[in-house]
Amino acid sequence: MDNDNQIDKNNFLYQRYRYLGKYTPQNLLFNANLQEFSQRVCYLSNLETLGKVSSEECYEEIELLWQQLTQSFKALRIENKDVN
Repeated sequence: MDNDNQIDKNNFLYQRYRYLGKYTPQNLLFNANLQEFSQRVCYLSNLETLGKVSSEECYEEIELLWQQLTQSFKALRIENKDVN
């Protein structure tokens, strides 16, 4: 029973949406990276709103996450025309 509750909690906190764009392994992987980026930005924004982290810390962390996302985009060699 505890395992079912853990699965439900993970599905609630870490929702994943299926990919609807042009299928390539690179696009699918980038979509997963983009969803993770979005989730982390959401958490950071909430922490900043609650006063748990400063605005500067939040901005720096989001900037780092953005750089990682753009590096992922470049490393996967996705052409801009393939992104929908």
